[in-house]
Amino acid sequence: MPEQTASPAYVIGLDYGTDSVRALLVDARTGAEVAQAVHYYPRWQRGAYCNATKNRFRQHPLDYIEGLETTIKQVLANVANPAEVVGLAVDTTGSTPGPVNADGVALGLLPEFAENPNALFVLWKDHTALAEAAEINHKARTWGGEDYTKYEGGIYSSEWFWAKIMHIVREDDAVAQAAHSWMEHCDWVTLLLTGGELTSFKRSRCAAGHKAMWHESWGGLPPQQFLDHLEPKLAGLHNRLFKETYTADQVAGHLSEEWATRLGLTTSTVVAVGSFDAHAGAVAGEIESYSMVKVMGTSTCDIVVAPTAEVGGHLVAGICGQVDGSVIPGMLGLEAGQSAFGDLLAWFRNILEWPLQAGLTESKVLSADQLGALRQELSDNLLRQLTQAAAEVDPAESSVLALDWVNGRRTPDANQALKGALTNLTMGTSAPQIFRALVEAICYGSKQIVERFEQEGIPIKQVIGIGGVAKKSAFVMQTLADVLDRPIKIAVSEQAPALGAAMYAAVAAGIYPDVLSAQKALGSGFAETYTPNPARVADYAARYAQYQALGQFVESTTAAGHTEPVAETETQAITSA
Repeated sequence: MPEQTASPAYVIGLDYGTDSVRALLVDARTGAEVAQAVHYYPRWQRGAYCNATKNRFRQHPLDYIEGLETTIKQVLANVANPAEVVGLAVDTTGSTPGPVNADGVALGLLPEFAENPNALFVLWKDHTALAEAAEINHKARTWGGEDYTKYEGGIYSSEWFWAKIMHIVREDDAVAQAAHSWMEHCDWVTLLLTGGELTSFKRSRCAAGHKAMWHESWGGLPPQQFLDHLEPKLAGLHNRLFKETYTADQVAGHLSEEWATRLGLTTSTVVAVGSFDAHAGAVAGEIESYSMVKVMGTSTCDIVVAPTAEVGGHLVAGICGQVDGSVIPGMLGLEAGQSAFGDLLAWFRNILEWPLQAGLTESKVLSADQLGALRQELSDNLLRQLTQAAAEVDPAESSVLALDWVNGRRTPDANQALKGALTNLTMGTSAPQIFRALVEAICYGSKQIVERFEQEGIPIKQVIGIGGVAKKSAFVMQTLADVLDRPIKIAVSEQAPALGAAMYAAVAAGIYPDVLSAQKALGSGFAETYTPNPARVADYAARYAQYQALGQFVESTTAAGHTEPVAETETQAITSA
């Protein structure tokens, strides 16, 4: 730790998640996490602009702006001198792109587009671009030139940048005409704070490399010729996007006068280049070579870093990309993950509590606030009771088996058309047995990811857990340790992505010379370690084989009934299975 000085140097990590935004105030000289604040997006909480039956999930930029102001002002209540806040960095979910005009204004902030879901930010979990993703995969392999998906794991996903843009411009001509450019959420908030010019703005290496097919070897983004091949409505877009990208430890700019005034800060505050939440979280999780940091929340992102010289030109198939500097500058960042983790458990809870919640809406006695508090209490109690009862189920005595693909499969081998499944149900099957099967399923999905990395020559030497599930559910974490047959270390920080963003901000502000130095000084360590229970390991290995067989059956059935273009690699994987 650096020596304490009379004048603190504060940095703020601003972490945009699926449901809320969190601000974390850190003293960059001592590593103390001074204050944190959380703001839940009100429009998102109402389900505005979303349609789950169509896999459409959109977020309004006003939710982002309001959360930004609210949380930062709250943590700044602990700062006597605004000039002591030297740096700020933003991380967000991704890929979450949105259309902007030539001034970088999100179209959703314009009156004519304020209520149009297609003009808003397309959240990572939006799968409306299934057909476009399959088309990208097919055309990337058959157009006669470079396969621009090869550094994205070889399979492009509907969760990513180009598929979503293709879908929107095809569906909504008004948005297509008004969109001068498109920006990832982390880039847009950073531009908003700095007030810079769109043409000279420093885009995130993390976002572009993992989701937008950016790579140095072909000079940046795929060329316009390839974009025209994908979709004629993308004509001219290449020159309105970007060529260079920057790592998250670089300076994007300083707070603009407008935002310095609105937040109660000064224009001397450095704003770092944006990043994705999982990658920032991995830094806070004290990632090192060949560690896997599992960021466990609604979904998972599994982040691995490796020395670039050791991996060389080897391409890891079926993951979410490998990008130089996306996590720690100078090292290769590799990403995988699951499209549903906590979301799967929340889905089952919501099904069970539906009659209770429906009954509450008809209450004529309780106020709206009282109803909201009661609903939350019921949800919390139900999840706690389910967890306790499921932990008592002997897996050897329950034949219920689940498949975790309720939101498709992110990795290995992205296929968002896949569906979840439950098997071996009887009249004697209980809710805790089903819940336990769902917990096991998300752990088996994690095991497939670890196996893929190691099959591809990337050893996983330790596993580190961060995020809400890692901190709150000992049952899930112990099951995961048993299934993986590996110890899992749990990071101390309650807000790891925000802490990682604060580390990036500390480097950009000049407090530390590089990310590894900031990580060493500001890391909060580990709270506990879950070790495998030898009595369970063999049982789970047998059930894992059953899970794989069920997955092969569901995948082959999905392929047989597929009415949309299927990616060539997906077809090959299904056939070989």
